Amino acid sequence: MGLTAVRAGRLSDEVMVQMEALISSGEWPVGAKIPPEPELVAALGVGRNTVREAVRALEHAGLLEPRRGDGTYVRASSDLGAALLRRARRTTAAHVLAVRASLERDAAAAAAVHRTPEDVVAIREAAAARRAACEAPDRTRFVDADVAFHRAVVAATGNPVLVDLYAGLTEALQRSVSEIDQQDDDPAAFPGHDELADAIAAGDADAARAAADRYLAAARTIVERER
Repeated sequence: MGLTAVRAGRLSDEVMVQMEALISSGEWPVGAKIPPEPELVAALGVGRNTVREAVRALEHAGLLEPRRGDGTYVRASSDLGAALLRRARRTTAAHVLAVRASLERDAAAAAAVHRTPEDVVAIREAAAARRAACEAPDRTRFVDADVAFHRAVVAATGNPVLVDLYAGLTEALQRSVSEIDQQDDDPAAFPGHDELADAIAAGDADAARAAADRYLAAARTIVERER
């Protein structure tokens, strides 16, 4: 997609629209550092003040986050994600897990009914990446792989509203997901996710829901232990 020179209208609004499009499309993914100000000025053909005004507006909306001495990073990919992020800071891991359980159980069953061959491939690849990441010392990599697996499952439902909702939710609750899932590194916990992938591939909604119940029960045990 990229940035293009702004030629009409309120310049800062036009700049903000372009930046927001890059964020929502994933070209500027959550957690990524956006280009430095001089690059934005050159790409957009506007002044520094215009770029700064647009960036400040996106920071206020919760989509961007400035880090002193390091630059500006993407914080959320949508207004929904930003709103959920603000709410998540005032909640508990138990509440987070309850929301995940409500969404992920039904998503697992729906994915088994509506998945395509391409969805099955994506889910199996994500499950394999999750297993590999679990063996790595980098916990951030594991959490990212875990979230990617669950997003692949939700994508297989074919429900765009659920996909957008879950995307916003996982961005907002990444920290809580990390707190729960980073301790889920026992190989005995793998089958809950692998069985989910198998059940979806087989088109078995009941088995998919049962597999989701299995890994959610393990996560619930961790949350209760940490209280």
